[in-house]
Order: sequence, then structure tokens, then C-alpha cells
Amino acid sequence: MKTRILSGVGVVVFLIVMLLCIYTPVFALFPALLAGVAVFEIERVAQVKNKLLMGVSIAFAALLPILLAAGVSLPASLVAIGYCILLLLFMLAQYEITRFEHVAIALFASIAVPFSLSCMILLRDIYTVYPQSYSKADGLLFVMFGISSAWVTDMFAYFVGSKFGKHKMTPKISPKKSWEGAVGGVVGAVLVNLLVYAIFNAVVKERLLLPYWAVILITMALSVISMLGDLSASVIKRNYGVKDFGRLIPAHGGVMDRFDSCLFVLPVLYFIVRLAAMLS
Repeated sequence: MKTRILSGVGVVVFLIVMLLCIYTPVFALFPALLAGVAVFEIERVAQVKNKLLMGVSIAFAALLPILLAAGVSLPASLVAIGYCILLLLFMLAQYEITRFEHVAIALFASIAVPFSLSCMILLRDIYTVYPQSYSKADGLLFVMFGISSAWVTDMFAYFVGSKFGKHKMTPKISPKKSWEGAVGGVVGAVLVNLLVYAIFNAVVKERLLLPYWAVILITMALSVISMLGDLSASVIKRNYGVKDFGRLIPAHGGVMDRFDSCLFVLPVLYFIVRLAAMLS
């Protein structure tokens, strides 16, 4: 437990540093780093042995958030086709150790993971797309909401489930998860996000769009989505017979073990934010 708490504090410090850099050019390096490590962990678990395939897909994943933040416009269809062909050529070059499913895993992971994490950048810059609806402070708030909805849900679900969990939620996927923990995760996320929003309202001078009831509803939705993301990652680990994606964070696992929920939460929050602006 002590190791888990200390590791958690270390990750929180990492997130605080990331948020302090949110409006600097350095910010894009954080999702880029997370994406690169996450793709490596997925491919390692999937037993991808083609080093060239792994290297290029990891580099591609790390590069996408940086290009997005820099505003580089690329012909998406041509890049996608070229990237697919390149990975298939790597399969041909080392066909003895490369199965087609390895190419499919590398392709999916190196596109889905960085685009999901890049939603932090899209949420940060939402005020530039919809200036009539959002302020700069809203962008920072949305990034914090996304991260806290994923992390706080997991934290409260773990502690509440450990203390009061009696009814298993998905015994065949993740035996330790309980319905009591799930409810605790949702309630905890709502309370923390309300606190964060109240502090924002008291400190920032810019107008914040969301009313308190919207914060509650959005957080509840994101909290549920967070748990679905966590369960999806558990299915992948169960498919390959591993407990964790990595060992980078002691007692927590790897980047995928800590940020799997964010891969679901951030895109959903970005969709909600854009939809709200379009309807307002």
C-alpha cells in the first residue's frame, strides 16, 4: 500500500508539472511521451517481435501529438495509406517473426492511443475554435476534468471497493472490481470535480460556461466511461495472460495501466464540449 501511495504521488506530481506547462510549447511533449510508452507496452504485451515495426509505430505515435500541437496540416488519407503500406512492408521484411495481427495491433495502437491523448491539446485549445462559447480558462478546466474524472474514479473505486466491496461487477474480466467500488468512484469524481470547479469560479476572472448541474452530469458520464476504459484494458491483459502492461510505475503497472481510462474519457469529453458549443 505504501509503495502504491508513493508511486501515485509521483504520478500526480508529473500531472501537476504537465498542467503548469499547458500553455507552453512543451505541453505537447507530455502526451507524446505517454503515447510512445503506451504503444510500446501494448506491443510488448502482444508479443510483437519485429523491432523495426515497433520502432516506427512508437515513433509515429509520439510524433502525432507534436504535429497536432504545432498545427501541421497533413493529407490524412495519404498519410494513413502510406503508413499502412510501410508497416506491411516491415511484415514482409521479417515475415518469419511477424504475424499480420502484429501489424494490425501496431497500426491500431499507434493511431488510437496518440489521438485519444491528443484530445488534451484539443480541449486546451477549444476556446480558439469556439471563442463565442469558451474562454481560455475553460480549456484548462476541461483538461483537468478529463484527467480527474479518470483518475479520481479509479482511486475512489479502489479504496471504496477494498473496504466495502461485496458484489462483483465483472468477475470474469476484473474480479476485484465491485459495484460498491463503482458507485464510490462516481461519487468521488463528482465531489472532486465540483470542488475544482468551485475553486476555478473563485479564482479565475474569465467567465466559465458550465453550470454546476452540468458539471455533475458530465462527471457522472465520464466516470462511467472511465470504468469502461479500464475494463477494456483488463480484457486485453486477460487475452494475453498478463497482470500489468508494464512496471514503470511501482505497484501501479505501466503507463497503460494508469492512463487506460483517459483513452476513453478524453475523446468523449471533447465530443461533449464540441456538441455543447454547437448547440449553444
